[in-house]
Amino acid sequence: MSYGGDVPPGYDPKAFEPFAVTVDLAVFTVRDARLHVLLVRRGQAPFEGAWALPGGFVLPRESAERAALRELAEETGLSESAAAGLHLEQLRTYSEPDRDPRMRVVSVAFAALVPDLPEPRGGGDAAEAQWVRLGEHPEPALRLAFDHGRILADARRRIGDKLEYTTLATEFCPTEFTLGELQQVYETVWGVTLDRPNFRRKVLATGGFVEPVGGAPRRTGGRGKPAALYRAGGAAVLHPPLLRPVADVSAGAAVEAQPPVQPPGPTSAQAPGDVRVPAEVSAELPEGQPSVERPGEGPPA
Repeated sequence: MSYGGDVPPGYDPKAFEPFAVTVDLAVFTVRDARLHVLLVRRGQAPFEGAWALPGGFVLPRESAERAALRELAEETGLSESAAAGLHLEQLRTYSEPDRDPRMRVVSVAFAALVPDLPEPRGGGDAAEAQWVRLGEHPEPALRLAFDHGRILADARRRIGDKLEYTTLATEFCPTEFTLGELQQVYETVWGVTLDRPNFRRKVLATGGFVEPVGGAPRRTGGRGKPAALYRAGGAAVLHPPLLRPVADVSAGAAVEAQPPVQPPGPTSAQAPGDVRVPAEVSAELPEGQPSVERPGEGPPA
């Protein structure tokens, strides 16, 4: 798309040092009641053999959004039309001068939320791609190539925050889902156990959050009766918000937060069920695969 305008006489674009623009994707899904992120193992330098977020360079006649959609389809094995139906939002821009040893590279990062998908395929220069389970505790920090550990931590924090005031959780679910499956998304991302009747009451009382689906209920296991099916409603924002619970250490249970309470950050003494969205992330990388940090640097801040 051209926006018009004239090039000033004598303007020399070579007077400025060139730099590249890339996109990096933090792609999340829920598998086996645990939060997973899509990682690729780099097949070439720099950081050959290291795990990284999927992404790539923005082509000369391509927007960052279009490049992100292309990379998402390439890494997940979906068609671009199918990938376009998934939740993809711009996170922020990362532009530290030395974040890439090859040249000055500015990255536009995106967060993507997808239902459980088949095993991914490595695209482009990736040797392989895997869904990697994220841990609840902040240590040891996940060390990825470039500054991808920082990008991943920022993306996870963004998702946890947005679950409180948007209908984003439905993006993790299939087209038709039970309230139990929706609750599992919240518990997985937040790292807490929610009271089932209270969660159900709040969801159904929030206009436009979900709407019932006609047809037979779905049996979800156990001895209980089949659960009713729902689909995402038309709302994008939750009124009132579904506040994230904080840990009641004395009672050993999660209790609802009362605004404007700001819960403390996680500590090493906390149990997994007591952990809120951590400042950093940890992950269980496939056995035998390297974790990488840049020379002279510690784990990403």
